[in-house]
Amino acid sequence: MIGANTLKAKLRKGEGVLGAFNALPSPDAVEILGFMGMDFVIIDAEHGVSTLESCEHQVRAAEAVGISTMMRIALNMPQNILRHLDTGVMGAQIPQVDSAEEARAVVDAVRYPPLGKRGLAGVRAAGYGVAMPLGDCVKKANEELILCVQIETTKAIENAAEIVAVDGIDLVFLGPTDISSSMGFAGQPTHPEVMEAIEHVGKAAVSAGKWAGTIARDADAYEHWRNVGYQYLCTGVANLLANGAKQFMDSCREREKAGA
Repeated sequence: MIGANTLKAKLRKGEGVLGAFNALPSPDAVEILGFMGMDFVIIDAEHGVSTLESCEHQVRAAEAVGISTMMRIALNMPQNILRHLDTGVMGAQIPQVDSAEEARAVVDAVRYPPLGKRGLAGVRAAGYGVAMPLGDCVKKANEELILCVQIETTKAIENAAEIVAVDGIDLVFLGPTDISSSMGFAGQPTHPEVMEAIEHVGKAAVSAGKWAGTIARDADAYEHWRNVGYQYLCTGVANLLANGAKQFMDSCREREKAGA
């Protein structure tokens, strides 16, 4: 059920927040992120194999350990967005938003009337219609849900000024992997032209009163994007697992060689 959104409260204070995409259909991974003290998890319903049911289980796991939840929802379609929000997730992150028109469609799908057109029912997000009056649920959701659109193409970058100006959007996320691919630098998310584009759009978003987010896979990247004005920064569960495994194996093999 929708309650106070600690992630939104931190962003409102101007704090930098750290999270991770979880493309694994694993509530256990979500719990571990919570125990680590991360600010949020992005349940990934775009990439990976998570089903709607496994997404809901991940929301429950997050609530159990007090970590805020975002959900990357693959299709910008009202009924598809609706079903994912009905799990009780605290924020929607919609990829591949290329125009102000598409951004306004996201607002309509995520916000309840009078701010949007989201359908209302006694689902988990509304405490099944018994935990609180539905009218209170509508008010709480419109206040607390974070709405994030992802800018990931050259078309979106060209339309960025119009996209970030759309009312109802809280957060603009720049996807460096897709941006680099769209710009002709596939696999080079730190290419100078890609970095310049991300910095430009992020500053435009902040100037428009939105929060800006992107990927920060290490502390150097985190420091760089914070200095640019980004607050919402994340890595991925797979990246954390791979880096931890590599560090463990490398250190053990070094000790093995030293003792040989």
